[in-house]
Order: sequence, then C-alpha cells, then structure tokens
Amino acid sequence: MSFKAFKKGMHNFTTNISIIINTILLIIVYFIGVGITFIFAKMVGKHFLDMKLSKGSYWKTLNLKKKPMVSYYRQF
Repeated sequence: MSFKAFKKGMHNFTTNISIIINTILLIIVYFIGVGITFIFAKMVGKHFLDMKLSKGSYWKTLNLKKKPMVSYYRQF
C-alpha cells in the first residue's frame, strides 16, 4: 500500500464526513432559526406576507397624492 493511495482514501473519507457534518449542522441551524422566528411571530401575531385577498384582487391601490418636496429626499 503506497502513501498516495492512503492519502487519496483519507481525502475521500474526510470529504464524505464533512458533507455529512455540514448537512446536519445546517439542518439544526435552520430549524432553530426558522423555528424560533416562527414561534415568536405567532405569539406576537406578525404576518410576514400579506396574503389576504381584498376586493377580488392582489393589486394594491396606489396613493398618488401630491406630497411635499421634502418627503422625496428621504425615501428610505
């Protein structure tokens, strides 16, 4: 058994182990992050997506009233 074969085998082993560990860690972080956010949002009553159908259409009405010029300078 040569050193190159051992090195290649160890490289394949560590690559497979890192894929498994990274997948498990990402799943845990996702469920903790999204789960806690979901539970907190449900307790507070927050809706992140406005999915209510109003008047038979999803289009929002535009408010095209004339605003003072100062309000256009601070848009965000």
